[in-house]
Amino acid sequence: MAKVCQITGRKRMKGNNVSHSKRRTKRDFSINLRHKKFWSEEEQRFITLKVSCKGMRIIEKNGLEATVKEAQKKGFVNLV
Repeated sequence: MAKVCQITGRKRMKGNNVSHSKRRTKRDFSINLRHKKFWSEEEQRFITLKVSCKGMRIIEKNGLEATVKEAQKKGFVNLV
């Protein structure tokens, strides 16, 4: 799988390293991804997601079920 958050849909960005002489070389800005298991009370099982730290904060704020349903509507997460 690609380096994409399953909750927010964020992925790496492209940019430039800029030296003191203003010479530009390409680089990647990677997101802070983690493989994390979350306990689902609704399904009585663990759900493993690849989420960024921002995605974890969203899950903490809104709850797992509501966040996963919202991400499924947007097409970010695909659970069996």
